[in-house]
Amino acid sequence: MALPEDIAQLEKDLRDLIIRYEQYFCGIEKREPLLLLEAVERTCRHYQNVNITNSMYKFKYNSLVASLAVHRQKWSRINRLIEEGKYNRDRFKMSLHQREGTEKASRKHEHSPGASVDKIYQDYLAACAACNLPVEHLSQEKIAAAIERQKPAIMEKYRCRDIEFAVIVEGGKPRLKARPVRS
Repeated sequence: MALPEDIAQLEKDLRDLIIRYEQYFCGIEKREPLLLLEAVERTCRHYQNVNITNSMYKFKYNSLVASLAVHRQKWSRINRLIEEGKYNRDRFKMSLHQREGTEKASRKHEHSPGASVDKIYQDYLAACAACNLPVEHLSQEKIAAAIERQKPAIMEKYRCRDIEFAVIVEGGKPRLKARPVRS
């Protein structure tokens, strides 16, 4: 290929390489894009000792090589942090997985209806207090009765074996939100 086409291809490949590395660091890609990196470096090395007379192409080539150098340094630093276990995304995902594991374990042990109604009642009281609504008329029995009244109809409608309730605030008023549990 000629110089203008090679520089256009180099620019496209570098852009694609940056995207692939970002996907790799986010966990979308499972492997580091080393083949594409090698192809980009090979194109850069091809024109390293060639005298480019057109100043526009020379500037474009030098900009792309500098951008590759900056990104390669950034990628090697992030890879090193990942290997050491200090990369924030990995630490965040690791803590998220640990938290999910403990929540699933606690859900298995805490599946008694009384405990969930108590938590919903406490959340409902907190939501009412946050919205400056009176809480004197509320009782745990009323919340439990409302849940038991709604539960069969929701289970029939969504054909599920259980319902999870959560307290949300809509329009300045706390409400019980039902979510079907399908598994």
